[in-house]
Amino acid sequence: MSRTALYNRHDALERALQLFWQKGFHATSLKDIEQALDMRPGSIYAAFGNKEGLFQEALEYYARLGLTELERVLSHHETPLLGLAAYIRQLGGIRDKALPSRACMLVKSLLELGAREQTALTKVEMLLAGMETRFIECFKEAQNVGEMDSELDPVRLGRRLQAEVMGLRAFAQRDIESSTVHALAEDMALSIEALRLDDSVNA
Repeated sequence: MSRTALYNRHDALERALQLFWQKGFHATSLKDIEQALDMRPGSIYAAFGNKEGLFQEALEYYARLGLTELERVLSHHETPLLGLAAYIRQLGGIRDKALPSRACMLVKSLLELGAREQTALTKVEMLLAGMETRFIECFKEAQNVGEMDSELDPVRLGRRLQAEVMGLRAFAQRDIESSTVHALAEDMALSIEALRLDDSVNA
């Protein structure tokens, strides 16, 4: 695939992501897609197969962006727990950003899709599981480097963190002050930092 074709596909996925994230799968019409992507129906079908194919690629693109950002934040901190806490604090500023929706696109899709879109629903479940796995890995890494008590359950902690992130982003969708979301994120970040052993805190 040529560099121009790759760029055009990336641009199309970015536009599709914005569209589906804002309107959801069912409310997005083919006409909406044509206008957002500035593509004719034949070109859309040639590139993505159909509406659901485009939607699934947009979901994958969204999840990839999320994981990339998580890795970026983690790489700028000395330990896994400090990195996770920083990531949560950053999420606290979600109301300050111009986004199609403050709620997670994967969670919105999980709630919207039904049995008729089983393939897409399975994709959502897989992508959410991928983020959960990365959170779990962070807690395991914290144990491996002696930052967190080895008796704690990293799987349970990873799942709890994902549930908290989902809840924070859904809460941020409400008509509330940004400072309120920041405060909740700060509480969540402090709960992660509280898991650090005294030796790692003083190191």
